Amino acid sequence: MMIRAFLRAATLAACLLAVPVAAQQQDARTDGKTFGESLRGDAQQAAQTQRSAADIPNYDRNAVRDLERLADNPDQIEGAAATASRNHQGHRLVRDSLANRARFESDDIEAVIARSLAINEAPLDYTSGMSISGSQGECVPLPPGSGSAGTYTATCNTGTRIEQSQGQCFVQLVASVTQRQQWHYLCNETGFAPNVPLCSSFDQGQCRITGYRPGPCLQWRVNGTNRFCSEPGDPIAEISCDAADPRYTPYEVTTDRTVDTASDESQCLGLSDNSDCALDTEICTDSSPQTRVIDGVSVTRPCWSWQRSYSCTARSAASDCSEIEDQGTCRFLREECLTDSTPCETWERIYECPLPAGDSDATQYVCDGDVYCIDGSCETIERNANDEFKDAVTALHAMDEARGAFDPDTLTLFRGTRNTCSSKVFGVLNCCKGKGFPLIPGISLLVALGCDREEVLLHQRDAQGLCAYVGTYCSKKFLGVCLTKRKAYCCFESKLARILQEQGRRQLPKPWDKPKEEQCEGFTLDEFAQLDLSQMDFSEVYAEFTEAARLPDELETSILIQQKIEDYYSRSGQ
Repeated sequence: MMIRAFLRAATLAACLLAVPVAAQQQDARTDGKTFGESLRGDAQQAAQTQRSAADIPNYDRNAVRDLERLADNPDQIEGAAATASRNHQGHRLVRDSLANRARFESDDIEAVIARSLAINEAPLDYTSGMSISGSQGECVPLPPGSGSAGTYTATCNTGTRIEQSQGQCFVQLVASVTQRQQWHYLCNETGFAPNVPLCSSFDQGQCRITGYRPGPCLQWRVNGTNRFCSEPGDPIAEISCDAADPRYTPYEVTTDRTVDTASDESQCLGLSDNSDCALDTEICTDSSPQTRVIDGVSVTRPCWSWQRSYSCTARSAASDCSEIEDQGTCRFLREECLTDSTPCETWERIYECPLPAGDSDATQYVCDGDVYCIDGSCETIERNANDEFKDAVTALHAMDEARGAFDPDTLTLFRGTRNTCSSKVFGVLNCCKGKGFPLIPGISLLVALGCDREEVLLHQRDAQGLCAYVGTYCSKKFLGVCLTKRKAYCCFESKLARILQEQGRRQLPKPWDKPKEEQCEGFTLDEFAQLDLSQMDFSEVYAEFTEAARLPDELETSILIQQKIEDYYSRSGQ
């Protein structure tokens, strides 16, 4: 009974729920149909309308045109990418970061590892135990190590190379004579002359009026004994034709000779048709005027032959950095544009390279301490090198040199001399080698090759470490491409003065001026007073002060002390 009641209730509830569900489905169909009808007009219009490229989001016609041009000329893709990369900040940031990353040669790493392994295998061979005695300590040489002799600045060039050439050719004047018969007739333009045809009756394409003569007199009069025409008739025209007119009889047949001249430029077509060549001069190569007989006709012209001179230029991508990059030891610092053009056509790449290591017999040692005992009290004598003495001596020498380097006219110290040297961009002759390159014996050889005597002397002084590199500027350019560059240096009387200038300018700070304008001014007294010589690296000049920095022999002194101690024990019988 209860089950039947439950079933009836469930059936009734289902019927009640079915009504709203069906209504909702009907409403959804209606809404969908209405929405579709609202879009039908737009869809039909879109299907019938011609769409343009501007309707495409983010469409750039110029960019597409550039891509199409590169697709037609794939050889230009690499050049366009290289040009874009030079001015792209992100690309240059990544490139400079990679170039400035610290690099170590595999040979140097292996040498350091080998030295470490040698010490690790037998450490007691290099660090002997402390001996409790009155004898001096023992020193054991370490395996040879590697050291750097310093660095120098090396530069090379990348960008566009312009090759200039001269071309010559000859132009000849060619003359020809054309012979042509002419038939001459008389005609009348009004029709009132008897027995004279109308001028319009002749072929106007082959005939032309060349002159006039008086027509027949219509009425004569007599004045005493003089007879004159009181009413002249219309003039009679003279007409010349290229062909005979069979209707009329010519009063004269003549032969005309026409001289035509033309320049034969066949030898110059290769230069004149080249857009990279420009005509410089055109010179007559024969005496003027000259008369020549052409087909029996004497022809006189001011000139019959000319010589033309052209200047031609050719552009190509170039780089002379392979020599530096192949060394594998140079570190890239920066890249500078040699010209003011945009985009830049010629770049100079600047590297820091190690100087070749010289022969050195210096050996490093590990020494144990010297132990001395007196009356049962033992003490180790430490043998520490005096690192401050050489710096002190160098600083004192700098102060002594400052007295001689003082300029009373400008009240400055350590003034330098401006020197420059030139080199062809992508050229063979380079008068700016300087530091890091071997000196060529004899000035005359480099002068004979094309260097100035002053440039050779600069090469020698820079190789001796007396000159500071300021920078490079373009001294001659053509069509935005640098052809010749000049390097600017400040040279000093001593290597110490150069180091003071280089490191002192960084302390102040007082950077070098533009390479084209730097005059190598010295320090003012106030500027020199601000310099901290203790913070400067004078390692380049330590060797020059070996004699001045020599200390008393510590080993000899320790032996004397030890001998006195032994003598004391001997005398006391202990």
